[in-house]
Amino acid sequence: MPGSAAYDDPVSRTSHIHRETKETVVTIDLDVDGDGNASSETGIPFFDHMLEQLGKHGGFDLTVRVKGDLEVDTHHTVEDTGIVLGTALKEALGDKVGVRRFADTLVPLDEALVQVALDLSGRPFIAYDLDPVSEFIGTFDPQLAEEFWRAFAFGAGITLHIRGVEGKNGHHIIEASFKAVARALRDAVKVEGTALPSTKGTL
Repeated sequence: MPGSAAYDDPVSRTSHIHRETKETVVTIDLDVDGDGNASSETGIPFFDHMLEQLGKHGGFDLTVRVKGDLEVDTHHTVEDTGIVLGTALKEALGDKVGVRRFADTLVPLDEALVQVALDLSGRPFIAYDLDPVSEFIGTFDPQLAEEFWRAFAFGAGITLHIRGVEGKNGHHIIEASFKAVARALRDAVKVEGTALPSTKGTL
């Protein structure tokens, strides 16, 4: 099967994606079986912090470098990063032979509590239900968190549910969501067998 060799040697579950448009230049290196070493430079400090949380708690080695039209808005940078990161995950996972596939988690951050469930299904879908955070967090517009996750889910071809259970502080709510997705991904991508976890024969 194409890509199955990646599961004989998990270290090879890596990808390098470079994408250029008139709005952004995005380069991402991802090692799914890394040590949680993450570095991000997008020009949006809080967003960098969140991406580094994603790599750290996902157990991924992740390098993100983005040059975007921040003089216009941060929207293109955030959304395009999601697209490329999702594509990088899809490529790194190959045919997904042996992966656990499903995962869910509940992550607290002080008063905030976020629940995430996901499926490496090959069918992109997102359900995003966090209480709206109106205040900017540094230069980051929290409305863009949903745009990032939608772009990521569709780029990766996964089903992703993010639900806020508790929370008042915007920083805490957004950060808990990134950590929760990271922990769920960490479980979902684990290799625990040699069979494809689908009765259809493909994911």
